[in-house]
Amino acid sequence: MNAATFHHVTVLLHEAVHALAVRPEGCYLDGTFGRGGHSREILRQLGPEGRLLGFDKDPLAIATGQALSAEDPRFQIVQRSFAELGEELAARTLNGHVDGILLDLGVSSPQLDDPERGFSFMNDGPLDMRMNPDAGLSAAEWIATASEEEIARVFYEYGEERFSRRMARAIVQRRAERPFTRTADLAEVITVANPAWEKGKNPATRAFQGLRIHINNELGDLERGLEAALEALAIGGRLVVISFHSLEDRIVKQFMRRQVKGEADNLPRDLPVQVARFEPRLKLIGKPQYAGSEELKANPRARSAVMRVAEKLR
Repeated sequence: MNAATFHHVTVLLHEAVHALAVRPEGCYLDGTFGRGGHSREILRQLGPEGRLLGFDKDPLAIATGQALSAEDPRFQIVQRSFAELGEELAARTLNGHVDGILLDLGVSSPQLDDPERGFSFMNDGPLDMRMNPDAGLSAAEWIATASEEEIARVFYEYGEERFSRRMARAIVQRRAERPFTRTADLAEVITVANPAWEKGKNPATRAFQGLRIHINNELGDLERGLEAALEALAIGGRLVVISFHSLEDRIVKQFMRRQVKGEADNLPRDLPVQVARFEPRLKLIGKPQYAGSEELKANPRARSAVMRVAEKLR
């Protein structure tokens, strides 16, 4: 599949890059390169001495990044999860020297729109769902071997699906007859097992979300990546995170809150301790931001996006 076949509209493009407070000579990291919308805008604001490093697991994103790197020597692309940015930056002696890190979470439009990637229940395709199709178990492989309890847990915890047990039971019963290999097949079984469809939402939405998050370890990567990003940033460096569902945003919000409160977050509320001893590592910059009406008209997928920004203090 050609990297340019499916179009991607970058969410909160100008807001996110503005929040990074890009300095012309600075060093920046785009932890979720995708198709390079944010990266290109960052490069437009960098001077000749500026540097930008992109991360992505998706081979098609890497191909786009390599083409950009050939055009602009200030940019380099790495095929790794942003959860591994600490190891990558340590090898480049950049830990503690990055002026801004951007994480645009979730799945990209090209991944959703390409049936061959197996992310969507809207178009039939191979049941894969891996952001890097060359690593780890596919969704089909996992569904074939996971226990009914584990399938239910993934749907419930990561998809927030209240009928997770019914769906898991239906999947296990059906796979005894023949394995799941296609997205439409799995979506049909899940749909039949869903007794109460939400208005305006496909009955397979939450289960597919949970499965995708599990297959790609998205929440685990996010927790690890946020910790690594804090260490990677220079004093005064900005961390900008765009989330697309409540589980991601909760992790980001709680992480920033802990770092803003410092040691105080681990102390009893009524303990008399001087504020100076709290030693916060981050300060919040502004309030959470959402896509405006004009962006929502052009890109309805931006409706669930929320952006949080923090600056490193120490």
